[in-house]
Amino acid sequence: MVVSRVTLHASRYLPAVQQKISVLQHAPSAHLPARPGDPTPTSRNLDPLMHPFARARERTRALNAVKMERMFAKPFVASLEGHVDAVETMARKPETLDIVASGSWDGGLIVHDVSRRSRLLHIEDAHKGKVSGVCFGQQDRLLSCGVDRNIKLWDSHKGFEESGEEDDTGAGPSKRKPLSIFPGKAAFNSIDHHRYDPLFATASNLVQVWDETKSAAISNLTLPTSTETVTAVKFNLAEASVLASIGSDRTFTLYDIRTGKAERRIIMQMRSNALSWSPTFPTTVLLASEDHNLYTFDIRQLNTPSQIYKGHVAAVMSCDWSPTGLEFVSGGWDRTVRIWKEGVGTQPEVYHTKRMQRVMSTLYTGDARFVLSGSDDGNVRIWKAHASDKLGIVTARERAAIEYRQSLKARWKADAEVNKIARTRHLPKPVYKAAQLKRTMLDAQRVKEERRRKHSRAGENKPKAERKKVVIAEQS
Repeated sequence: MVVSRVTLHASRYLPAVQQKISVLQHAPSAHLPARPGDPTPTSRNLDPLMHPFARARERTRALNAVKMERMFAKPFVASLEGHVDAVETMARKPETLDIVASGSWDGGLIVHDVSRRSRLLHIEDAHKGKVSGVCFGQQDRLLSCGVDRNIKLWDSHKGFEESGEEDDTGAGPSKRKPLSIFPGKAAFNSIDHHRYDPLFATASNLVQVWDETKSAAISNLTLPTSTETVTAVKFNLAEASVLASIGSDRTFTLYDIRTGKAERRIIMQMRSNALSWSPTFPTTVLLASEDHNLYTFDIRQLNTPSQIYKGHVAAVMSCDWSPTGLEFVSGGWDRTVRIWKEGVGTQPEVYHTKRMQRVMSTLYTGDARFVLSGSDDGNVRIWKAHASDKLGIVTARERAAIEYRQSLKARWKADAEVNKIARTRHLPKPVYKAAQLKRTMLDAQRVKEERRRKHSRAGENKPKAERKKVVIAEQS
């Protein structure tokens, strides 16, 4: 205690000492949230020498991102019922996102509201026999054709209010009568409406152009040497006077309704089952072929396809472009729905269910977020266009995390393990076995051609590119 007193007593006579203190001072904006509720900003040292394991951590994050994508890949959304037989044709209403019409082999016609999963209009006996084509016209009008040799014009605007019976899912069967009936001489296989004018085209044993105000066709479009049955017809989306058709004699034909004649025609190795014009590239057309492949053609150069898309193991029955023009969907006899990226000919996204039968029609919704498929079992199914997308509200933080994971997958796509997880798809056993058998047959055919070329005179059997084999002849 004495020592302490002395110390205290002596401290009274010591001179004042000034000390310099260094303080780390930061701007409040650098370490405090800008707004209440925002996350606290973090500061990092970006010197690579301070982070020797950054690349390993990023690869782990990429692996987790691609695994999460596959974990959350649940593409099936809902099934729209109402038909009792195969759904062969579907059409999207222009300038809407969620109104779709479908026609079935039972002769029924249904207008669906996809967002509400309800029926706006249901006509049970729209045609005698199957409905082979349906499309929307002007002023909420609907056109349908069938094998009963009739084209019928319907008013779809007041479908729900005027329906005969109502239920919880929407409009019940309606006894509504068509506004007009256009009789034909042969069974109709397809119909499509002009984008601007009150004209529509039909496919039967020839291509005919009709006016909504007249009861007979105003022009017949065919080549003099043509004897085929026309199976599908489509107007170009940009140059609306250009018309394309496919036929049972393996032909693809271009028409101009201004001149009233066929302009060009090509004959392919196998017949096509469906066609679709690209919404963003007016000269690009997509063909779904009987040889399990899809082809994109530039109509300025029809001698070779611009791209071949291989993946189906049976005939491709339908195809449709996304409104963005970056993707398209196809449905096949192998009971699968496949979504392709434009210009990428392999590894499509594959959708399937245990109960879905052969897919006869496919369609994109107007916002490119969903895909619809109509199959032999009478159901119209709704799928996500991207299997792992979240339905509902996505917050800003979730959107940032999703975009970061996508950038990681794109950066590490060359990694063997990341690539394997990203491209692996579980297929039904019959589809997997059929793909295996098809691969074996193509390999055997390739070996046979190589051996034949090896044991032939030099230059006699020259190898031919796959794209050069598709088109046999071109006529103009």
